[in-house]
Amino acid sequence: MFGFFKGQPTEYVIKYSSGKVVREGAGLAFYYLCHNTQIVAVPTSTLDANFVFNETTNNFQAVTIQGQVTYRIANARQAAALLNFTIEPNRRNYLSPDPEKLPQRISHIIQMETRGEIQKRTLEETLRDSQAIAAVVLERIREAQLLTPLGVELINIFFVSAKPTPEVAKALEAQYRETLLRQADEAIYARRAAAVEEERKIKENELHTDIALAERRQQLIEREGQNAQQEAEFRGRALEAEAQHRARASEMELAVYKGFAPPAILALAMKELGQNASRVGNLTITSEILASLMNAVNDAPQSAPDASTQLDVSTRYGTEQEP
Repeated sequence: MFGFFKGQPTEYVIKYSSGKVVREGAGLAFYYLCHNTQIVAVPTSTLDANFVFNETTNNFQAVTIQGQVTYRIANARQAAALLNFTIEPNRRNYLSPDPEKLPQRISHIIQMETRGEIQKRTLEETLRDSQAIAAVVLERIREAQLLTPLGVELINIFFVSAKPTPEVAKALEAQYRETLLRQADEAIYARRAAAVEEERKIKENELHTDIALAERRQQLIEREGQNAQQEAEFRGRALEAEAQHRARASEMELAVYKGFAPPAILALAMKELGQNASRVGNLTITSEILASLMNAVNDAPQSAPDASTQLDVSTRYGTEQEP
């Protein structure tokens, strides 16, 4: 019975007939006899495999490494010689579980190299440097060509997570939480200290301002006092000069009357009084006042007035005398 097989471009196909290799290559298509033909299809595309490792650090702390490896079969004939990739042509299912063993073998090699790196580090360093450990493991596997016997080329290794045990994780979280709280407290204290310092600066500036204002006010008071003192001095000098001028004017005004006889001065005074009679509300000349005036006139070192003058004065003020 005849059959037809068409391989994929990402498959390396080996056709066996009666136990001998008849054809091989990538993406082959051919007819075959079902009773004596075996077909081997090795995938050559990139494949991904997940892994989980439970390891111990150098301070005896358990850590779980979860990651992913990307690889491809570079030497299909060598891989087909180690593992059975024979397929059933119609259903395209592998006839053996060997293809599933390849990711396990790759994971075991990665685990051995990862264990060597983790045992050199503490738990904290492992959790912090997980990606660096993955890079080191990838480099060591490539340099040592540990996957070459399997015909596999390693593309990349990723460590998705590195986790300690739940109890240790809680302890680390508590330690880190306390560190964060302490840093928060320090930040609060620093903020308060900065606020106190700023308040001190503000109060100090206000005090300096008050002192400056007080000094300026003192200067203003001193200047006002000096100005008031100078003003008083100038006003006193002005009043003194004015008094001197008034005294001199009065002296010059009265100097005209120095040569007058007392009766004449008295007559002028009475005349002045009469001219300003409208301003006088009430005037009373008693006999004692008139007698004292007359006596003062008679006692003056001048010739006594004649009888007509005395009679005229008596007649003029007789109406004002009291009975």
